[in-house]
Amino acid sequence: MAGTVERSGIGLHSGQSTQVYLQPAPPDQGRRVVRVDLPGAPSLAADLECVNPTLLSTELVQGEAAVRTVEHLLATLVGLGVANVTIEVDGGEIPLLDGSAQDWVMAIAAVGLVAQGEPLRDPGYTLLEPLWVRDGDAFVAGFPAAETRFSYGIDFPDLPAIGNQWHSWVWTPATFSQDIAPARTFGFAEQVDYLRSQGLILGGSLDNALVCSREGWINPPLRFDNEPVRHKLLDLLGDLSLLGTLPQAHILAYKASHRLHLQFAQALRQRQTHDRLIP
Repeated sequence: MAGTVERSGIGLHSGQSTQVYLQPAPPDQGRRVVRVDLPGAPSLAADLECVNPTLLSTELVQGEAAVRTVEHLLATLVGLGVANVTIEVDGGEIPLLDGSAQDWVMAIAAVGLVAQGEPLRDPGYTLLEPLWVRDGDAFVAGFPAAETRFSYGIDFPDLPAIGNQWHSWVWTPATFSQDIAPARTFGFAEQVDYLRSQGLILGGSLDNALVCSREGWINPPLRFDNEPVRHKLLDLLGDLSLLGTLPQAHILAYKASHRLHLQFAQALRQRQTHDRLIP
């Protein structure tokens, strides 16, 4: 990045207001989160080694420091190709903003991106054999491909406004900004009271999440006809960003969760490590 990005807002689950500064970082640092509100300003690597898959979000934890709901911001960074950045946050959750990654994209575009002129520490991985994880009929699978492509399917037969949706997308920074970043998080009217009783979605509102009932959308219009499944692609991208770089593969997910996304990322890292050890 060519400058500092500043954004503040409410955390989806905590309901607390936090402020985030994205600071340019030197080559080879990677993406790091710094809890500037804690003594000593501890930092966490945005890496699978620090991940803690929580319900309805992804959290990074290292020692006493934790930051929750990192997936939309991390999806933005990897989606735009930002490899080195320091994420300073004064609380335990990244703000939800409007429920999508669109505001992060616009904020980064306003300061611009600069090439750092040095090769990435991890140049990425090309998947050579199929790989998958599953839980019942939900799965995430990867297949060899000539490009980095993501496909996702969701199915909510009891909610006709969503129903069965699919979207397939080839990753480039431009297509990420146009086709994936604007898709907002979504939830179900029948679950709101229960989730709040469990200390979740305390910062959720009709301004930062699409809400669907059996009768239809409570707060239309949608930005895309299939906005929910595009948002699942956003979540998947954020979770896979914890690998450091996106793999060259066709990654196909169906009815998956943050937990399954991260299981697949772990399996992919193990496969990558194995392939690099075998001549």
